[in-house]
Amino acid sequence: MQPIAPEADLSEHQLLRQTLSARVYDVARETALEPATLLSARLGQPVLLKREDQQPVFSFKLRGAYNRMASLDAGQRARGVIAASAGNHAQGVALAAARLGIRAVIVMPVTAPQVKVDAVRRFGGAQVEVVLAGDSYSDAQAAAARLQAEHGYTFVHPFDDPAVIAGQATVAMEILRQHPGPLHAIFVPVGGGGLLAGVAGYVKALRPEVKVIGVQTADSDAMAQSLDAGEPVNLAEVGLFSDGTAVKRVGDLTFALCQRHVDAMVRVDTDAICAAIRDVFQDTRSVPEPAGAMALAGLKQYVATHGAQQAPMVAVVSGANLNFDRLRFVAERAEVGEQREAVFAVTIPEERGSFRRFCTALDQRSITEFNYRIGNAAEAHIFVGVQTSRRDERETLIEALHAHGFGVLDLTDDELAKLHLRHMIGGRSPLAKDELLYRFEFPERPGALTRFLGHMHPDWNISLFHYRNQGADYGRILVGIQVPTDERALFQAFLQTLGYPYRDESENPAYRLLLRE
Repeated sequence: MQPIAPEADLSEHQLLRQTLSARVYDVARETALEPATLLSARLGQPVLLKREDQQPVFSFKLRGAYNRMASLDAGQRARGVIAASAGNHAQGVALAAARLGIRAVIVMPVTAPQVKVDAVRRFGGAQVEVVLAGDSYSDAQAAAARLQAEHGYTFVHPFDDPAVIAGQATVAMEILRQHPGPLHAIFVPVGGGGLLAGVAGYVKALRPEVKVIGVQTADSDAMAQSLDAGEPVNLAEVGLFSDGTAVKRVGDLTFALCQRHVDAMVRVDTDAICAAIRDVFQDTRSVPEPAGAMALAGLKQYVATHGAQQAPMVAVVSGANLNFDRLRFVAERAEVGEQREAVFAVTIPEERGSFRRFCTALDQRSITEFNYRIGNAAEAHIFVGVQTSRRDERETLIEALHAHGFGVLDLTDDELAKLHLRHMIGGRSPLAKDELLYRFEFPERPGALTRFLGHMHPDWNISLFHYRNQGADYGRILVGIQVPTDERALFQAFLQTLGYPYRDESENPAYRLLLRE
């Protein structure tokens, strides 16, 4: 890659100067800062949403991309630009290329949501060529580097560039202008760190009393780990649910700025993000993408930990490029993320009156899901979802069920149970000898499942297989494989060559209770 910037660092004075002179408003608009009335009432905390989902490309990324490309000299414009992106940065580059008349090659991972790929082609028109390569942003970046070396394109970095950071910092400039009164904190979603670096640097230069807090998913927390380590770190794998922030390594420049200016980092999980997507919808009737709701999920977690504050808190709703089919998954997980559903495996005697006693123990609470199949003459194992109003209500429910003589396994935080086993209750088999249970993730692309099966040893029998299309950009499967004890080492070697993230679930307590003979 060519150098990202003439400076090795970006001082507060330089960032302010570049932000105030940024050319973002040729294409971007000043987005609303509006109250989340319903959520504020529920939390007892004033919450404001910075609506970057209202941009022409439905994402803040347009700001930095256009500001960088508008600064190119005549020679750079003539040679054209290249960018690597999971989607939103690509859309910003595409629109900027069309407006500025610059040819752009945009490399996107094969796993990029189709809605983003289609939007890049629509915004860029004849000025843009889309190249699909690899399964992650890092793969796309490597492919872009090869093309840049071959053709002499100027690389438009999605985050680690002063002009890009200054463009993103205009989000903070608008927030402080739109709300000149007291603010407790601004919550910002983080991938490579361009938005967080810009917002934090600008806010701390003008309003140092306002906290700036970055939010990441627990499985894509490169910035949080880097700040803990005191230097940028490389993640071996990143979660794919929030594709807009799935970055294995943050930028050197963004790291330096965040290290100086960011007050704290918050990690959130998938369920919390799904609940935050619903919160935004309920207050605005718009649907953000997972990265777009991440900051609000972090805000809610912060309030739960530190309590409500008198001054408002701001969450940056960074984007709304969501595949429609993913809404099925979001709706299913939002209840747990909002701590409004507890999920249990309950063992009851296989006798008359047991179900009545079970319902009595629930004390009129609504059952959100109930799965049952007879297992043997003595016991029945039930998968049940129960509506709750707060997280500590789970303990009350467990105590009540124990008091009625029922065995209880709390599955509310068990990913295997929530994704797969809830659909497979009653699947014991005396024939599943030497069974190992594994979860795999693979990109939703043609041939991925065939590749997985093609690598299997012909003597290993698949005794359980569960796949459900969640409308996401990656597929998840649960596989039971019968592997004799003396072939376990060969099986481990197979896992290493497969190339997919995996997890051994053979000792998972829910699996052993509900599916294991």
